[in-house]
Amino acid sequence: MIDVSPARFEELVADALDSIPPALGKLMDNVWVQVEDRSRPNLLGLYEGVPLTERDAGYAGMVMPDRITIYRRTICAICTTEDEVVDQVRDTVVHEVAHHFGIDDDRLDELGWS
Repeated sequence: MIDVSPARFEELVADALDSIPPALGKLMDNVWVQVEDRSRPNLLGLYEGVPLTERDAGYAGMVMPDRITIYRRTICAICTTEDEVVDQVRDTVVHEVAHHFGIDDDRLDELGWS
């Protein structure tokens, strides 16, 4: 286990989001990304919301944003170096953003992103 400070961890999440290709990033709509300091066993990140592929004409107006949560302590618990944390944060952010785009776990497995 390595303990990456909350501030540094948030930087890593921001860097991972910045690494998403701009054309794809522009398509992200009504989604909020947050870091939770608590640990969730067997859960590195969580997407909660309505994927872009499932939104229809009824998805409009005052809709709460989708939420992507990245769990700092869970990720730190499975890593032994900061480089491992960097890689795991990037992989987790990509995984959860993929859910925002409607890519399910089976497809992520096929792509090698799970």
